[in-house]
Amino acid sequence: MPKFNNNKLIARFQDFRQKIYNCFESCSDACMDLLDALAGNTGANSIAELSLSPLFPRSYNSIYKAIKASFNTNIQEKNNEVEEKEEKEQEEPNKLIRVVSELIDQPQQRPFYLFATDTTPHPRPYAKTLAERGYIYQPNTIKGNKPINIGHCYSILSILPEKETDSHVAWAIPFSGERVSLDQSGVDVASEQIQSVMSDTSLTLHEKLCVLVGDTAYSERSFLCEQSKHKNLVVIARVRSNRIFYKSPLVDKSKKKPGCQKKYGERFDLGDAETWHEPDETTQTQQTTRKGRLLNITILAWHQMLMRGTKEQKMYRHPFTLIRVDVTDDTGNSVWKPMWLIVIGDRCQEISPLVAYQSFRQRFDIEHMFRFSKQRLLMTEFQTPDVKHEENWIRLVMLAYVQLWAAKDLATHLPRPWERYLKPHNDNKIVTPSVVQRDFQTIISETGKPGHSPKPRGNSLGRVAGHSQPKRSKHPVVKKQSKSTPDKQKAA
Repeated sequence: MPKFNNNKLIARFQDFRQKIYNCFESCSDACMDLLDALAGNTGANSIAELSLSPLFPRSYNSIYKAIKASFNTNIQEKNNEVEEKEEKEQEEPNKLIRVVSELIDQPQQRPFYLFATDTTPHPRPYAKTLAERGYIYQPNTIKGNKPINIGHCYSILSILPEKETDSHVAWAIPFSGERVSLDQSGVDVASEQIQSVMSDTSLTLHEKLCVLVGDTAYSERSFLCEQSKHKNLVVIARVRSNRIFYKSPLVDKSKKKPGCQKKYGERFDLGDAETWHEPDETTQTQQTTRKGRLLNITILAWHQMLMRGTKEQKMYRHPFTLIRVDVTDDTGNSVWKPMWLIVIGDRCQEISPLVAYQSFRQRFDIEHMFRFSKQRLLMTEFQTPDVKHEENWIRLVMLAYVQLWAAKDLATHLPRPWERYLKPHNDNKIVTPSVVQRDFQTIISETGKPGHSPKPRGNSLGRVAGHSQPKRSKHPVVKKQSKSTPDKQKAA
């Protein structure tokens, strides 16, 4: 059993776990045991199997009780206390965000905090008694099949810690996870999550420069206009290659005419190179992959670009930097299709094109977090007919992942027998989430647990004889309607 010499790391980890323990107002001991069993899971394939873990000294019934009571969704209150209950439920995620933010050190190599947001599917095609199911996007490995499924979708906002090298481990610390309701889109929920983080004055990153990276879904006009209201937020989003932007118009004060001034300049079609004007900045660099392949990267940047807006969304007030990234090999052939990025925000000039490209490349770390959460943390294995319990489970999975991040400096690298290329007790070890999860049980045995041990209380009375449970009502699958499609006019 390894002995940890760094007492500061142990004290910091214990303090974090104590704050997580205090966030649970009921069944705190069972919730912490469930988090430990989930973070140290190495063989369980179902939720009930977590009760066999040495870190969960309770019966399997306590797992479901902990999930129900983790965020007070099972507490029945009177009608006059319903509003207070909803306010508490909104405050609890903010408490967790404050606790998680204390684990994130201030960046040293870059002058900003890097965030990433994306949605992940939670398929439930056979749960007919689960409410608010809809058609969701889910990639399919079989060519020709449509990438759709039935279930829920969750929007995850994560913070991407600073990397020492390009080959560093991909970590994405989840900050907030909310379900996308049927009357909203993933972009709308992400906007609300960002608003709650940027407006929280108790966070250590408040009033500091933050950068948000997102895929093409987050380059739409409504989302960018909403995020441009935050003075300390810069959004780096990928755009499709068929978008059309505009150059800022030239203002000649000597020939100023009465009336509304021109707001958009020359047309800039990403798909037509003839409409491009000379770039304002050109950057060339090289990158070596893990396999030793040398890549040449050319970055072209156009400043003070504009996109079309509406009466409500006046995008001519928010100029941005347009970036084109082209990656070629030694022979000059393109490795991938050229990528277009936009950098928008009041402080977008502080982000150079090279830094913007490197920040967007780190966005893919959130995909590794999704895959690890589903394969090793049983993110989509909880089958419940209650929507609130499913939301609680997603938050518990996020907390289990955060626990692995908090314990990464305490983990000992113990390679498997077939991992001969990895040396045990190496100072330059690569601590992945799987490595921490493999050693998490040893870490808990060294650092201890907050709270109290379970006490046997005998067998419960059970249900009354002759009592039968009512059948659950079935809910239809709801299909979202496109906002751009007008309502059909009724025949006269």
